[in-house]
Amino acid sequence: MKPLLFSHFTIASCIGRGRSQTLEALRQRKAGLTRCDFDTVDLETYIGVTAGVDDIAMRPDLREYDCRNNRLLQLALEQDGFADAIRSATAKYGRDRVGVFLGTSTSGILQTELAYRKRDGVTGKLPADFIYRTTHNSFSAADFTHRYFGLTGPAVAVSSACSSSAKVFGSARRMIEAGMIDAAVVGGVDSLCLTTLYGFNSLGLVSSQPCRPYDALRNGISIGEAAAVVLLERVPESVDADAVLLLGIGESSDAYHMSSPHPDGLGAKIAMQNALSMAGMTPDRIDYINLHGTATATNDASEGKAVAALFGSSIPCSSTKGATGHTLGAAGGIEAVICALALQHGLMPGGLNTKRCDPELPLNYLLDNREQRVDHALSNSFGFGGTNCSLVFGRAN
Repeated sequence: MKPLLFSHFTIASCIGRGRSQTLEALRQRKAGLTRCDFDTVDLETYIGVTAGVDDIAMRPDLREYDCRNNRLLQLALEQDGFADAIRSATAKYGRDRVGVFLGTSTSGILQTELAYRKRDGVTGKLPADFIYRTTHNSFSAADFTHRYFGLTGPAVAVSSACSSSAKVFGSARRMIEAGMIDAAVVGGVDSLCLTTLYGFNSLGLVSSQPCRPYDALRNGISIGEAAAVVLLERVPESVDADAVLLLGIGESSDAYHMSSPHPDGLGAKIAMQNALSMAGMTPDRIDYINLHGTATATNDASEGKAVAALFGSSIPCSSTKGATGHTLGAAGGIEAVICALALQHGLMPGGLNTKRCDPELPLNYLLDNREQRVDHALSNSFGFGGTNCSLVFGRAN
């Protein structure tokens, strides 16, 4: 593929709002996970809450989109001058030539949960102020962003579980290469809600302590919330040396099981191979791998076997979910941004909470930060049903 430029990007999660706070948190090995006290949830677990979401006020013309998910997304859109960058791109290319591609898993489902508590005691009807189309609907975040910037180009929502905001990079690339658009707002958002917390708990996948990816005693995920957005454009003739490029995208669907990955990581391996092939690279050129690393027994084992089979045991890798929690549909987006920060600042973030790496998984898993030049990074995002996506990034020079 022709490389695409991360011309602007930002993030909001439980470890910080914007690039600077996020980078500092990674450098200081700061974890954002706290004991669960979200809404009425009664579970012994840890969660990643993004500060300031409840303080966000929707623009008057967009109040029908008011829900936790869109407030979190707006919080991200207004970090690091990202909104101004989109407005500049719109002025440059035209409103119809900038697309929106956002991933999410549950979107604004919390709004439905809140509305359900207020339903009519006789008829069971939901309250009149509840608007499914602009809140709970999976397209809500993409539609909100589209309207927020007054765009008229294509708007796409991808909801493929935990690979959602990685797969959107593939959707955007295809439209740019087809000549349908010149730039794209790409990323994802997922916010805390009772459905995911109780749902994953019912599957026996939620840990009672901060998650420990790749630890020999790992026992489940910690759910977090986050939003990350990237302005993706064609690479101009001249770029800064530390500019971040999207070099390869690999997708696969192993469809092994609805909620469990292939035990040998077949789909994961295919996705990584496809990403490398599209980038025209061999495995040894990758300097750092941001693992999907959810901290469940089967997911880490499956991914670990796939990574070891393709890359061997020497390439440094880690999961940043020990810091941010598993942000589900936003995971691919925030970890793409973390990879971009790693490339620009020469930082391979060590995994938090992991004490003793699983001896059955022969990987070079980083337990502490490593500061050195990173020229190429790979990020993995794998979702329920075997929806797998790997992304390869590189420095411009």
